[in-house]
Amino acid sequence: MDVQLWWIGMGAVGIFAAAHFTYARFIARWMNVDDARTTPAVLCNDGVDHVPTPRGALFLQHFSAISAAGPIVGPIVAAAMFGWLPGLLWILFGCVVIGAVHDFAALTASVRHGAKTVAEIVREHVGREAWLLFVVFVWLALSLVVVNFTDVTAKAFLRGQLELDGAAVVPGPAVASSSMLYLLLALVMGLLQTKWRVSARIVAPLGVVALFALLWLGQAWPLQLTDGTLGLDAWRQWVLLILGYCCIASVAPMTLFLQPRGFLGGVLLWCFLVVGIIGLFFSGEPVRAAAWIDTPVQPLLPVLFVTIACGACSGFHGMVCSGTTSKQVAREGHMQGIGYGAMLCEGLVAIIALATFMIAAPSAKADPSTTFASGIARFAATLGIPPQLGLQFGFLALATFIYDTLDVCTRLGRYLLQELVAGTTPWKCPAWLATLITVAAPGALLLSGADYTVAWKVFGASNQLLAGLTLLAVAVWLRRTGGRVWFLLLPMAFILGITLTALVRDTIHEGNPPLLRGIAAALLIVGTTVLVMSLLRLRVARGTQAR
Repeated sequence: MDVQLWWIGMGAVGIFAAAHFTYARFIARWMNVDDARTTPAVLCNDGVDHVPTPRGALFLQHFSAISAAGPIVGPIVAAAMFGWLPGLLWILFGCVVIGAVHDFAALTASVRHGAKTVAEIVREHVGREAWLLFVVFVWLALSLVVVNFTDVTAKAFLRGQLELDGAAVVPGPAVASSSMLYLLLALVMGLLQTKWRVSARIVAPLGVVALFALLWLGQAWPLQLTDGTLGLDAWRQWVLLILGYCCIASVAPMTLFLQPRGFLGGVLLWCFLVVGIIGLFFSGEPVRAAAWIDTPVQPLLPVLFVTIACGACSGFHGMVCSGTTSKQVAREGHMQGIGYGAMLCEGLVAIIALATFMIAAPSAKADPSTTFASGIARFAATLGIPPQLGLQFGFLALATFIYDTLDVCTRLGRYLLQELVAGTTPWKCPAWLATLITVAAPGALLLSGADYTVAWKVFGASNQLLAGLTLLAVAVWLRRTGGRVWFLLLPMAFILGITLTALVRDTIHEGNPPLLRGIAAALLIVGTTVLVMSLLRLRVARGTQAR
């Protein structure tokens, strides 16, 4: 198939723009978005959590929070199984009709409920039992996120010598060194601002300069672990180190570590977007990969749809929308651009990742991290950046996106576990204990040697099942308050059908590790129970006045 990358770029941008200025406006009308209604950020402005934020600044913050490694790894894994065309079509359709609708609806519902989380909306409109199961479901799903991204990162750090356009490089140990220095840099920035009260106007630009210096420092001082230390191979050593980082990040003060790390990750995200868009439109790279694989190893339905989760529809976006973003919306009219628009931008991230597969050499197709970094290096060459630095940038960008996912998911898992214990027992669970429990199951699954390509499909199914349950919870609220619900129920029915089928398949598949099959079964049982409870609530008669 003779296809040019810029055709795909133009088509995607055109479809996303048309959807934002047409379908998103209809959704805003159906959800009764009204600037005259006071938002929680204005009503409860405390300067800490509830802070009215300008639309542009909040969009950038929200987009950085939802965009991590998911929309990069998933499209590449799926393209290796089925070819790039099915994944492209699913990303375009999923973003417009399901993913962006989910994010917009979750954000709107949270704002209308005093910036409460989706779990609290489930408690209010479905019941306490459904809330309890919903929290358990989310916690199990978060465990799978930690499994997948810990494995991807550990394997990237062990990557051996590659040859890109005739230049031999050793990216694994180099990017491992850059990644560790990246975390150290975030800590130093946090200390400068919190302990020594250095102005952010000084710390931020110095941090950006130091961030890009890490590309050279990583190559100069590569960090390589050797097999046999503590009786473990190098991969398991990295797994334990990464899980240790998750534990520290989960309990560290936000201002000391996570906020400066989030700032640095946001810088890399926007640099990646610039490089990716330039490469998509101007690199002139030929499409080397097949558009369609005639005899895939896995069935297209449901595997494609749960493999590409975050790039088309992500239930965890609902946690971000209702957890932090809803507390900062200054006007309801801003929600369309932030909720619907940011998801479309994540779809563009997924398409850039898919493009790196399309131009990759056949030997790189089986490895998402190498495929991505190699493609970004070729795109960066359009700007005159040497292949070694381009490859290093691609690996470091992916690693930092993964860190963002890991620490947010571990912290959220800790919050949920503490909330679950406090809501069901007379005791309080300490933060450190909740964190250790949250990483224990992922650690056990990883150290057992499970293949992340297997765990990825269960993660994708759980992520999208969460999106389907969120759409259903919002539909229950809208129906009880007299609103339209069909635009939520149609995508909900599709995504629930796909994900429940996938979880049944993963539960009975004898090739999956027993622990993974157990997690899939637990997710299936808990998710189905919440689904039944919510559907029963959906039959409640409509109210007479919209909330």
